[in-house]
Amino acid sequence: MKKALYLFAIILGGITISNAQVTFKPGIRGGLNVSHFSKGNDAYYDDAYYYEGNNGQRRNFESKTSFYIGLFGDLKLTKYYSLQPELNYSRQGSTLNYIDSNDNRNNLDYELSYLSLGVANKFTFNKFNIHVGPTIDFLVDSNVIDSNTNNYYYGDWYDANVDLAFFLGAGYDITKNFGVEARIKKGIIPVLDYSDGNHTNVVFSFGAFYKFDVK
Repeated sequence: MKKALYLFAIILGGITISNAQVTFKPGIRGGLNVSHFSKGNDAYYDDAYYYEGNNGQRRNFESKTSFYIGLFGDLKLTKYYSLQPELNYSRQGSTLNYIDSNDNRNNLDYELSYLSLGVANKFTFNKFNIHVGPTIDFLVDSNVIDSNTNNYYYGDWYDANVDLAFFLGAGYDITKNFGVEARIKKGIIPVLDYSDGNHTNVVFSFGAFYKFDVK
């Protein structure tokens, strides 16, 4: 009987220690987005929408700079692993340089805003961490601005209201609550799907985060 009680105490103690290692901290994150559209297949050549004539010039999707801000919950399951669900607002897009039928160089500024639901799998080594995971991004606003005329274009120029993406990043805890991080996120659903190829979202993010202590 005593042996059984000792065994039960050991098991109960192990469960208590294991549960004591599990912590949860809500937090906020935000920073800078540097985004562009991918080249796609057979990109940059003449199609029905972007006329380039016979001048041999190519058009190019360049990066644009914006921001992201969000909330997260850091569920630390072991010493080295945390599960972090996130809700983020992300502004991104790309700037298209092209040559029109009059041989004039023009810019179209594509602006996209997403509400993003993601889950980061974080692997922590001392103060450093590596995190990877998926996101599903819901388009909440979009427009195109012609830099020469400042005209806004609305409508169905985009091809998807939802983007599925994957991200890979790294972070560093400056204190137990505050840190910095960097990520790259790659969408897999085409945002633009014209005859010159499928163009998807690519986003580089640089920012900071703060975790709140919960007692």
